[in-house]
Amino acid sequence: MNNENFILETNKVLLRPLEKSDIDVFHALAQDEEMWQYFSLNLMDIDQFRNWMDMAIEDQQSGARIPFTIIEKETNEIAGSSAIGNISQYDLRAEIGWSWLGKEFRSSGINRQAKYLMMKHIFEAWNFERVEFKTDVLNERARKGLQKIGGIEEGVLRSHMTMWNNRRRTSIYYSVLKNEWYQLKETIFKDLS
Repeated sequence: MNNENFILETNKVLLRPLEKSDIDVFHALAQDEEMWQYFSLNLMDIDQFRNWMDMAIEDQQSGARIPFTIIEKETNEIAGSSAIGNISQYDLRAEIGWSWLGKEFRSSGINRQAKYLMMKHIFEAWNFERVEFKTDVLNERARKGLQKIGGIEEGVLRSHMTMWNNRRRTSIYYSVLKNEWYQLKETIFKDLS
């Protein structure tokens, strides 16, 4: 399961496994200082960017995470990246995260469709019971986005992560459970189901 080489798609977006050849496009998309305020690494910095890319490839090869390249189908342009990680087959849960989009692709519906595709795969193909998300407690935009896709706020982990600027991040967790998924498909994601 963890080393799957699959493609997920709607009529608007395609998610395919991240490839080393994506590096130049990703780095060009990463040149937006505002984007990294709440991210654990600052991908504008070439060293941190290479570290992020190396970790994604290493996690992909080990099966620890499934990093995706998000492509806008209409233009065939790479829009950003997201991943399924912290996969626990025993506990039937996985996390969706490591997500970012280039500035021109934000507020376009791409993120919503990408999250839908990953949740659908986790709940329906893997038959898992839980999908979880975490974000910086200060990241109001991400928190609203997670609520819009049906994420239920669960709790706060204080001083949870070290950020690239040495700030200690407090994280907030959200989740969607399998018994909630089918209702979300009929409501929030009705246009995609």
